[in-house]
Amino acid sequence: MNRRIRVPQVRVIGADGGQLGVLDTSEALRIAEEGGLDLVEVSPKAMPPVCKIMDYGKFKYEDSKKRKDAKKHQSTVTYKEIKFRPKTDAHDLDFKVKHIRRFLSEGNKARLVVIFRGREIVHPETGQAMLKKVVELTQDIAMVEQPPMMEGRRMLMIISPRGGVISRPATPMGSSTGPTTTTSSAAPQAPRPATAPATQPAKPAAQPAKPAPQSAKPSQPTVSVKPPAK
Repeated sequence: MNRRIRVPQVRVIGADGGQLGVLDTSEALRIAEEGGLDLVEVSPKAMPPVCKIMDYGKFKYEDSKKRKDAKKHQSTVTYKEIKFRPKTDAHDLDFKVKHIRRFLSEGNKARLVVIFRGREIVHPETGQAMLKKVVELTQDIAMVEQPPMMEGRRMLMIISPRGGVISRPATPMGSSTGPTTTTSSAAPQAPRPATAPATQPAKPAAQPAKPAPQSAKPSQPTVSVKPPAK
């Protein structure tokens, strides 16, 4: 870029995308500097090398922004591995099939692995029968992406979700576009009987007011009569 370009002549592309032809490197640099832009080598192996006049800082910013946007919209597929034995019992099989269905509904792929031990390896048909049974139990939401194949003592098969079976994440509160109806599985509770108000004991009747005590009459003065002296 700019002064780091060592070749004497370059083929120049203008800032508007037009061809400026083959110019001396010094002349191309002058044109770029007059426009406040950079001279960037875009095809160094051409004869002569191809350079473009551009705003390199703006170009780097837009390029990083495009990469971030592409990474946001990029979908990541995860492989979930489920192991079986040639003689996995029915209860264990049902339990693992439930996990497989959940993995598929989340958009992941399932890698089914049948592990052979000892002399079980001489009967690979038992592993194929086990994988076939799993495919039959998940055929409504899964399809075979890779048929069974042997890798040492392991038989592998990959199944992927069918279109339209991937469950969407729950919509956060407040971002729904329409009314939602919530149904409860609990039985409706019967209304509680109204409880009768507790009866309070009746207040005793007001007793008649006692008459105000009459003021005592003033006592009359007593006169003592002495007997006449003899």
